[in-house]
Amino acid sequence: MNTSTKKTKKIIKKINLVLIILLVIGVYGGYQYYNSLKLPVDKTNSENIIINIPKGASTAKIADILKENELIRNGFYFRLISKQRKIGGKFKAGNYKLSKAMDLDEIADKLVKGEIYVESIKITIPEGFEVKQIIERLAGNKNVDLNKEKLQDIIGNGDFDFDFLKGIPKGKNRLEGFLFPDTYQVTNDITEEEIVLKMLNRFDSIFKKEYYERAKELNMSVKDVIVLASIIEREARVEEERPIISSVFHNRLKNKMLLQSCATVQYALGERKEQLTYDDLEINSPYNTYKNLGLPPMPIASPGKASIYAALFPDDTKFLYFVAKGDGSHVFSKTYNEHLKAKNRYN
Repeated sequence: MNTSTKKTKKIIKKINLVLIILLVIGVYGGYQYYNSLKLPVDKTNSENIIINIPKGASTAKIADILKENELIRNGFYFRLISKQRKIGGKFKAGNYKLSKAMDLDEIADKLVKGEIYVESIKITIPEGFEVKQIIERLAGNKNVDLNKEKLQDIIGNGDFDFDFLKGIPKGKNRLEGFLFPDTYQVTNDITEEEIVLKMLNRFDSIFKKEYYERAKELNMSVKDVIVLASIIEREARVEEERPIISSVFHNRLKNKMLLQSCATVQYALGERKEQLTYDDLEINSPYNTYKNLGLPPMPIASPGKASIYAALFPDDTKFLYFVAKGDGSHVFSKTYNEHLKAKNRYN
């Protein structure tokens, strides 16, 4: 073999080695590149992005949506990985909360599992609201689709298995006082029955076992307790006065005196008037405690936890009367003469 041939072979070997090295580098580089396509677009940016995957959307369409929102690095690679993992066609429609800090596999897994994002909405039912006000508040919320007529029907005729509702017949005001006033976190697809059940469950969690036992000690039913608590809720303006107001009503019940609560007359009238007239006090209604002895037939509002507790655990007083001072507080009296003096002073 001559020298020229040997040189040629050496050159060819070197070229082949270079080609092999370049091929290895290329393969490795390609491997690294494609692996990088799985990485988060921006691992430092965890800001939530809400996207919608339409019903029946193809893998290609989903890839486009993700790429448009800068949630993935490459749409073709998303389709490729979906095919390799055999998850193409398994993505579920709906709204999703994603971020640029998520890698491709995390995003794909969420879409396959259907971890749909449903916006949480706050609905506040204030203490002292009546059923009609609760219905208006719920049906009037633009963030949920709740129907007024359906709410009224479920409240009056729904089947609910709670101890505190036993013995209370179905009817328009059946759940008056038992739809617990609170701030509720709900989803925008909540149904009428679900929201009512949520409020009843909240009442059930508040009215503890010892409350049932205490009601028996007072010789009262749960309904009686809530009726009284609802009156306290409507009469009290100052927190520390609730158990004192409760003691007044407990004392009047024991002495077989009329409760004479303006709040019950307002309920009978169907409006909350600032000042009641003598004609108002003559209204013919079982809720008029100026004419009927004992508690009204049903609660007149939704009492909060403090009023329920006050109804069950009144202060030990001899008070039989109270009159509003005009600043939310009251003057309490043991005798009618003391009460008349207080009325003359503040009315």
